[in-house]
Amino acid sequence: METAQLLFLPLGLSATLVTLSHVIINSTLARADNPEVVIASYALPLSLLGLTEKPVVLLRQTCSALVRDRISFRAMGAVSAYVFASIILIGLILCYTSIGKWVFIYLFGVERELLFPIIDVYRILMFVSIFSGLRCLFHGIIIFNMRTKWLTIGMGIRLLAMYLLSLYFIMTDNVTSGKVGAVIFLVGMIIEAIVSIWEGTALLKKVIPEKAEGHAIETKRQIFTFYRPLLYSSCIAVIIGPAINAMLGKTVNIHLAISSFAIAGSLCQLVMSFFSYIHQIVLNFYKKDPQTVFRFSLMLSFIPASLIAILGYTPLGPLFMQHVMGVNDELLHASLGTLRIFMLMTLAFPWLDYGNGILMLRGQTKVMVASQSANAAMTICTLILSIWLTPGWNGMIGAFAQSSGTVAELLVVMYILRKTAASSQGLGFEKNF
Repeated sequence: METAQLLFLPLGLSATLVTLSHVIINSTLARADNPEVVIASYALPLSLLGLTEKPVVLLRQTCSALVRDRISFRAMGAVSAYVFASIILIGLILCYTSIGKWVFIYLFGVERELLFPIIDVYRILMFVSIFSGLRCLFHGIIIFNMRTKWLTIGMGIRLLAMYLLSLYFIMTDNVTSGKVGAVIFLVGMIIEAIVSIWEGTALLKKVIPEKAEGHAIETKRQIFTFYRPLLYSSCIAVIIGPAINAMLGKTVNIHLAISSFAIAGSLCQLVMSFFSYIHQIVLNFYKKDPQTVFRFSLMLSFIPASLIAILGYTPLGPLFMQHVMGVNDELLHASLGTLRIFMLMTLAFPWLDYGNGILMLRGQTKVMVASQSANAAMTICTLILSIWLTPGWNGMIGAFAQSSGTVAELLVVMYILRKTAASSQGLGFEKNF
């Protein structure tokens, strides 16, 4: 348990700092003269960024699970190069062809006066995915070698740089468009990538052997066999963010709906992010002591919902939004209502991450395609029904739909794991569900 805590705490802290960086950006943009419009012009292309960033984030899990020597890392690097090249191509198409305009107007429901500001923001954000992929690739090496403190160090330096850059824009009164948020995000990601590459390269040179005894991963094909189902599931997942923002464009107050969802979502991610590495605890320790890992996860599972309840139902939430994020008046009340709905998702997410860790440990990544499909289907159905029945809910519609989708995904994972309990080779996980 103590070893698991030593691994988990730096991982959780670094993940919290990731979402805190989004809070910094939204807080900066909230100080613009027309904050609803500026935040919307940043939030919409940021949701599209998920189209390219989710696949690169999966490089972290893949590298952590499969790379044990330099031979397997070279195979992993070749796969990563294909992913990066695809991301650059997609970004160029979206930014510099009419396809991008079509995507934003017809899939996102963007108003035409916001179209070009949104494309300008995405022309900066598209490079975030590349540096995010580089840091995730080397994170896999760092995590397996129990050097997770470097994730926290890298995030700390990134956060400091983003905060200072945010202060510069605020003090010089240059918060005039969503491009400010994109620049802050890109600079922070570049800094974190540099720290991760520096430590990961040092491990490759000094610690990781050329060939690990008994390790069978040597080719790109073997990497793809594990990575491909994760990629497919992420491709399904990326439609969720754009779908939510597109449907929020059909609410009673479009700008308020999108902005309140962005504010509440950033706070929800800030809370949940600390608990988003439970799957790494499962990957590293579950075979050794499954019951201890289960008890550790149980101890953590109710903390995110409790923190959201404190923010949503006590004066601490409004105080934080006003004095830290700079959110006031109607946007504050709308964000607070949206945050309360997110409690449902924070109850389900820790167990979903736990279950996904078991699936990766057993090599059953194909199951994630089915569970993510259930998430997307439930989210879209909930969005359609909510817009039809209660369009005045504004940003709360997005929170309810996203929470419903997460619960549906968890139910599928639970069902598959219990169904395959007899063939789980004694891992014992299914009994806990």
